[in-house]
Amino acid sequence: MPATPSPYHRLNPLTKVVIATVGSIGAFALGGYAGPLAIIAVTLGLATVAGVVRRLTRASVLLSLPIVISVILVSVFTRAGTTVLFVIGPFDATLEGVDFAAQTVIRLFAISTSIGLFVLTTDPRALVLDLERRGVSPRFAFVAVATIEAVPTLVERAATIGESQRARGLDTEGSLRARLRGLLPIVGPVIITSLTDVEERSLALESRAFSRPGRRHLLWAMPDSAPERVLRWLLLAALVALIAARIAGV
Repeated sequence: MPATPSPYHRLNPLTKVVIATVGSIGAFALGGYAGPLAIIAVTLGLATVAGVVRRLTRASVLLSLPIVISVILVSVFTRAGTTVLFVIGPFDATLEGVDFAAQTVIRLFAISTSIGLFVLTTDPRALVLDLERRGVSPRFAFVAVATIEAVPTLVERAATIGESQRARGLDTEGSLRARLRGLLPIVGPVIITSLTDVEERSLALESRAFSRPGRRHLLWAMPDSAPERVLRWLLLAALVALIAARIAGV
């Protein structure tokens, strides 16, 4: 394995999975402002230690932006409330709608930063090997890693195909009509190459006896210290307690 650049990178993959899960579910379960903001602060602090705070912030904002815009438009102008801030045509912007939209946006950013920190600091190969070492089915581990790698792979492939198409004279910049017209020549090859990649990967896995029954003997394992195991159980216990408190109405 290549040398890792920070102590956070060197954490066991399962520890980072638990941190991301607790941060994501915790932000949704806590609600309000204080809880999600605290999760964001902790996540950005960990990202600073890992040296990926700028990349994480940029990626989280870009990924959350489409949903954030939809949430703001729907919540501000359609949510019922008693305090009307301003009126646009038949729509009333209420204070209650603004408050609900702000809480939702903060939750979304907390979730995106929690998941993004895991993606930016975890090698998918290390996650697969660690899951297999713990007795997880190789098929399940492969599906988990393929899911993590799907979006970055598609984005990279679409960028490569777009550059190739522009080199052939395709107009993908300029007016909205030109962009829409140039979308199909990019989407088609992306889908076809993705299907071809799935077939080639399946053949490669079968040639390496991926579907062989029985447990495989791994020659490498991620270190997993006792403090990390304790931290994982404490985080999971805190998450269960939080969910139970929310269900109980506390």
